[in-house]
Amino acid sequence: MIQFLDLKRINAPQQAEINEALRRVAASGWYVLGQEGEKFERDFAHYCGTKHCLGVANGLDALEIIFKAYDFEPGSEVIVPANTYIASILSVVNAGLKPVWVEPDLRTYNIDPAKIAKSISPRTKAILVVHLYGKPCEMSPIWDLARRHNLKIIEDAAQAHGAVYGGRRAGNLSDAAAFSFYPTKNLGALGDAGAITTNDDELATKVTYLRNYGSKTKYYNEYQGANSRLDELQAAVLNLKLGYLDTQNARRQAVAARYLNEIVHPDITLPDARTVAQDAWHLFVVRHPERQKLIDYLTHQGIQTAVHYPVAAHHQRAFGAFSGLSLPITEKIHKEVVSLPLNPSLTDDEVSQIIRVINRHRA
Repeated sequence: MIQFLDLKRINAPQQAEINEALRRVAASGWYVLGQEGEKFERDFAHYCGTKHCLGVANGLDALEIIFKAYDFEPGSEVIVPANTYIASILSVVNAGLKPVWVEPDLRTYNIDPAKIAKSISPRTKAILVVHLYGKPCEMSPIWDLARRHNLKIIEDAAQAHGAVYGGRRAGNLSDAAAFSFYPTKNLGALGDAGAITTNDDELATKVTYLRNYGSKTKYYNEYQGANSRLDELQAAVLNLKLGYLDTQNARRQAVAARYLNEIVHPDITLPDARTVAQDAWHLFVVRHPERQKLIDYLTHQGIQTAVHYPVAAHHQRAFGAFSGLSLPITEKIHKEVVSLPLNPSLTDDEVSQIIRVINRHRA
């Protein structure tokens, strides 16, 4: 069986280094907000091209802390992509703000800039962009809209570590960006971890308070904050793995290029191929009108797949208030998408086998 994702196999080449990093932190006696975290914040800010990086506990916290730091009036509106993982929408709702759902471009699966303008109202304060599957959003028209309407842009870059748009990396395409380092990500920790990147000095200072109970000096609290800190064990692992990120992303791009060039099937819609070398290819997502038949066929042939995501966010019970929304493009995507195996540990032979099996499939 070719697994969809085998984290043990992905981490194996660096396992000895990972073990040494964990041993070093365990022996140090300092486990939260220490030298490992400071080093990662410096290095990841430099990698993204931003002035600041602030480590937090996970990607959802990163988004929520950004919204809280901006202190938008409760009930203010945030433009959100309708086609995204539920965490993106949760961050808006949990911050006491109102999501305004905008349909995606069916080519890219990302928010369609052409549809944003008509959803902006006097209560709109920000546009949340999600670089879904590792493909950066089309940012140029979104930058223009934000300037015209005096809106903040916030990136959900949880799937886009190392992705590039216009010569700039994800995390440096907005006023502030949120990253997740969940173990399955291109840059993955060994547990939950996240970060915020920004060029805004004032925002960065406020985040250092908000992630630590609203406190900069112990027992003195300036804000109603959270307990959301990147621990030293995870920071040490991320420090190590950051050095391999570009090489691993290049392997992802090579596998994606083979899929795009060699998968030839009349019923399968491949991802947008225009920016192969700029996308992070966190996931390789195809569409098929009879998804379950394709999944069953590939499983029978020894190829594991996944579905990102089977239920659109506005159809989740948690968001029952939005269930009446008409979002046909988003709903079509969620009914048809299938994610094929794509990660740095795939061998050329495995990639060839996946391509052969798919091309043989007939409904």
